Amino acid sequence: MGKKIMSILCALGALFCFIYCTVIFMVRSGSRFYLVWAAGGVCLAGLACILYFGVWDRIPSVVRKVFCGMLLAGLVLFLVVEGCIISRFRDKGREGLDYIIVLGAQMKQEGPSVVLQFRLDAAFEYLTANEETVCIVSGGQGRNEPCSEAEGMYKYLTEKGIAAERILMEDKSTDTSENIAYSIALIEKKDASVGIVTNDFHVFRGVHLAKGAGLKDVCGIAADSNIFFRLNNMVREFFGIMKDLACGNLG
Repeated sequence: MGKKIMSILCALGALFCFIYCTVIFMVRSGSRFYLVWAAGGVCLAGLACILYFGVWDRIPSVVRKVFCGMLLAGLVLFLVVEGCIISRFRDKGREGLDYIIVLGAQMKQEGPSVVLQFRLDAAFEYLTANEETVCIVSGGQGRNEPCSEAEGMYKYLTEKGIAAERILMEDKSTDTSENIAYSIALIEKKDASVGIVTNDFHVFRGVHLAKGAGLKDVCGIAADSNIFFRLNNMVREFFGIMKDLACGNLG
């Protein structure tokens, strides 16, 4: 009976993964991470079949134990990393920072994507309240973007009333690590205080990448994110953190 219930739960999980994958694909999120949900659905569907048709009982005991142990270890690691991500959801930085760095995200023909607009609105709010802070907008131009992300962000902020001389553009980077590294090169004072402006699910990695790149006085400024797509973003962020940890990029 227990295995039947587990097979049903796995089947339901697979169905959720396939539906969620389809939704993410249809909104054209700008990346192919939706394929992870398809892969997860296939794995869960396969596990459901293995349990339902009794194949699990025919697998050698030692193999089952190793599989369960690896699965449990992976789940614990995932939960720990997600806990670290969630711990930064409410970061608001502090007043009077020398610089803020706004990390790039997709630019569309009609303007910033929803994800990027959340970041820019948080940056605008901070810059309005802290008139001496200099803003670095960071992001190059992807194949599916009409202009560099930095250029689009610059236009958005200046049209909302932020003085052009307060904004520096870094328009060569292609990922978060480069966002940070190339933006730091624009900072004249190496002991400057810096805020990393990005969506809530992205703050933990952004801050630790900045520390890994040599910034000593750095904090996060969390922008909102779309609740419906937050699950996708948080799972994606797990893999991003694992990659940067393996590459030694995190401080």
